[in-house]
Amino acid sequence: MEWMSWTVPTATFFCVIALILVGMTTWELRSPSILRRGFLPIATTRGDRLFIGLLGSAYLHLLVIGVTDWSIWVASALSLVWLLAVMRWG
Repeated sequence: MEWMSWTVPTATFFCVIALILVGMTTWELRSPSILRRGFLPIATTRGDRLFIGLLGSAYLHLLVIGVTDWSIWVASALSLVWLLAVMRWG
């Protein structure tokens, strides 16, 4: 990844996102999801919940960086909890 001048954490982040997308695609092909309602105000599929969880995690990181002096690892831990909650109960 040197051609993009990425740091190791940045490259790792995008590789993990790519692996998640490949895993979700494989899961969807093996077992198509159905719409269901959870605590989100709309009926969603697994892919919808993944997108909402990742988008919420990005905003959570921006909030922590912009408003607090917490470590980025705190934002990452909170984002992981958010993503798991949306995927499970969203």
